[in-house]
Amino acid sequence: MNQPLHTLETADWNPALQPAIADAATDALENGQMLFMPRLAFAMSDAEKRFLSPQWSDGKAKNVSYDPAAQAVRHTSAEGNDRSALAAMMDRYAGAARALVSGLCPHYVPALEWGLTSFRPVSAANREASVRKDDMRLHLDAFASRPVRGRRLLRVFCNINPDGAPRVWEIGEPFDAVAARFRDRIAPQWPGSAWLLDKLHVTKGRRSAYDHIMLGLHDQAKLDDGYQRSCARTRLELPANSTWIVFTDLVMHAVLSGQYLFEQTFYLPPPAMRDEARAPLRRLEKIYQRALA
Repeated sequence: MNQPLHTLETADWNPALQPAIADAATDALENGQMLFMPRLAFAMSDAEKRFLSPQWSDGKAKNVSYDPAAQAVRHTSAEGNDRSALAAMMDRYAGAARALVSGLCPHYVPALEWGLTSFRPVSAANREASVRKDDMRLHLDAFASRPVRGRRLLRVFCNINPDGAPRVWEIGEPFDAVAARFRDRIAPQWPGSAWLLDKLHVTKGRRSAYDHIMLGLHDQAKLDDGYQRSCARTRLELPANSTWIVFTDLVMHAVLSGQYLFEQTFYLPPPAMRDEARAPLRRLEKIYQRALA
């Protein structure tokens, strides 16, 4: 298994890198490595540290979410001034994450699209969930209700645990191996199903053939108990006050433990990559010998 981490010693959310270093970081991401910044912490004010408690979750979702475009926060018990302060903190993280990606991967800047911001105050370990929603099992990210139609899922994580506890991940086998292993188990997409799911508002937009296959890879891997027991993996302990960036649609991963985390999702069209051929969309189109988006 290849080295999963590409380490950068920056402690600045607005890094100014030499072009060769930025290109190497971008290539590492596109090749399935995580950009790991062990010294990059997200500073919280004394007032903001009150949010480091599970009480701010509404108990209905595993994460508090924030939409940077709409400036709206959801899935929180916070009300009034607390809700406004929580939204402001998450907005500040969203801006810092975008500045970081812009500095490390300037090639992406013109095409980078906002996704949701996530604050995770609840422990990741032993959380009740169905098998398909159990992130302690190795998986590729694919959104059942949010079709991406081939766009990449680029995510920026920061461990803000106040007690120094790490976020423990496992990294599984390469994407091409996952696709080869499970492709024959994915049922064909029924004609008209994408239109119907969209019209019934089950999905936010039409689910493409790519979305269908990626969701199939996600589900089949999680549902296979034998695979989950035997698949080769690398354990990573990502320390408090560190930050990492990864294409979670490409990297097979599981989250075993940890509490108190920020995460920012960005979407990136494959043509904006340094090498579009490395996108899961293009890899799957090569396997299936047809356009999928």
